[in-house]
Parts: sequence; structure tokens; C-alpha cells
Amino acid sequence: MSFGKARDLLHLATMAAARYDGVGLDEIAAEFGVSHRTAQRMTDALETLFQCEIRDDDERRRRWKIREARLLHLPRQADSTLEGLELAIRAARDDQRVRHAAALSEMREALILQMKPLEARRAEAEAEAMLQALGHVARPGPRITMDPYLLDTVSAAIRGPFRLRVIYREDSAPRILEPHGILLGGRAYLVARQPAKGDQLIKFRFDRIRSAEITGEGFVLSPGFSIEDYAAQGFGVWHDPAQHGEVVWRFLPEVAEHAAGFRFHPRQKLEPQTDGSLIVRFTASGWLEMAWFLYQWGDKVEVIAPEGLRALVAGHQRRDFTGHP
Repeated sequence: MSFGKARDLLHLATMAAARYDGVGLDEIAAEFGVSHRTAQRMTDALETLFQCEIRDDDERRRRWKIREARLLHLPRQADSTLEGLELAIRAARDDQRVRHAAALSEMREALILQMKPLEARRAEAEAEAMLQALGHVARPGPRITMDPYLLDTVSAAIRGPFRLRVIYREDSAPRILEPHGILLGGRAYLVARQPAKGDQLIKFRFDRIRSAEITGEGFVLSPGFSIEDYAAQGFGVWHDPAQHGEVVWRFLPEVAEHAAGFRFHPRQKLEPQTDGSLIVRFTASGWLEMAWFLYQWGDKVEVIAPEGLRALVAGHQRRDFTGHP
């Protein structure tokens, strides 16, 4: 067996051990970029080398699960894993996510304990060098500062889920909120339901929350709620139902290739045109945040729809910008 195939097999074994219900052929094919037949051959090798539980799920698809995974506890590329953990820890600290940073740090220490001292020192040095090269130590650009302990309290309430007693803005009386999620962007928002005002979800700016306390009283999340789906309703963190609809932008040929490298929206569609330009389509709201972003492209982008956004940016497309985002 070649080194590459052995490494893939160990990766597959780790997947089969780590995932609660094991792995199926479709997941294997997608993870390794192989055909269905090759995925079958990989499971044959997995059965040969490991004690696997094999069962069929509710849709009669076969799945493989490894229960005894002592041989897999140490990652096969421990230096890369350590590098990834270091990157995640610093990102969590930058975002004031105290609990996440602490949990990741604990995982990092557990990994180092499993490594030989010489290997651990080398891996730590290489991880630090890579982080410096990535420019992550000093992340540029303005950001809204957040109270890390407030964010930690809200995160704990979401995990419950538990209701929060919040003092918001200049209110003297507390509000009882049912937290559903957090939107992080230029500003950070708590997405929550306020029972006193009905079942609709409302956004609360973190920088206007004076205090938050977990009540210990549980609640039921809105049926079918997904923070990803909720976030996709907006271009940024602001949503306006009255503005929600199809958005169509046309980037001129001279910037089309550059624009194609952007992820403007998680559900965007990119349509290269015969004249070299690029059409971008997605459905969202938040015209003001869109206008702020489009301003950076000067006169190299045209708003085709909606008409309200087109009117908002009209007259503000500068042609003297020497660079683009």
C-alpha cells in the first residue's frame, strides 16, 4: 500500500471513529474525491484492518463505525493539527470568545501531552512561524470591540437554551429574551425572541446590552430555526423584510475575474457573460450595507436590481479609485 493510500485509510478510520453514526459511501466519496467503487474498496480495507460495526441506516444505506479507537487518538499530522488549533485559539481570542478559546487551549495541551517532547517543541515552533506568515498575529482593519464576558454569558444561554434577563440601552426595567443565535460582522447582534412582544425574532446590538444574566428558565427554540438560514436573509448583519428580494450586480470585464473570487453571499450564483463581465445573483436584504460595500468598487460595478439599491448608489460610483477590495 502506498503512503498516500495509507494516510487516506487512517483518515477514514478517524472519521469512522469520531462520527457518532459512522460513515457512509457517499460521505467517503465526497471527502476523498473518489468514485463510489473506490469508496467501496476503501471500506473493504477498513474492515480488514479495524474492527468495524456495519449497519444499514433508515434509508438502507450501509455505514461503518469503529468503536475501539485507541490507535487513532493521536492525529496523523500532529504538527498541522497543532497549527490549526493555534489559529483557532487566536481567532477566538480576537473575537472575545473566552469560552471557545479556553476549550481550544485545553485541546491543544492534550495534544501536546501525547507528543514526544522534541516533536512537540518542533511542532510549536513551526506553528508559530506559520501563524506569523499568515499575518494573523495582528489582524488589520477596524472592528467593533465586545465585552468577552457578555458574549460568554449569551453563548452559555444559547447552549441551554435558557432565558436571559437583559438591560438594554437606557432601559431601567430588564427585558426577558430567548436567545437563538449570534450574528458577527461589522457589528455583533444577538438574535432573540422577546416573549412580551410576540414570537418574532428580533436583533439586539451587543454594544447596547448593558448587562445580561441567565435566569435558569428554559424555553423552546422557534421550530426549524437555523442561524445559517437566518443570516442568509441579509447581505450583512442587518435584515429588512421590506427590502428582501433578488439582488443582481454586474461587474465590468476589467474586474470580473477579481470579483469572481469573492463570496458575496452564501447562496450566490455567478454568471460569466460573453463580453467578459460577471453577473452576481443572490436573494437578501440590507441595502445600506450593500451600498457601503459597492462603493469600494467605484464605477466598475452596476446594480441591475433591485431598483431601490440602484437609486441608493446612483451618483456615488467614483472612477478615480486605483484599487479594489
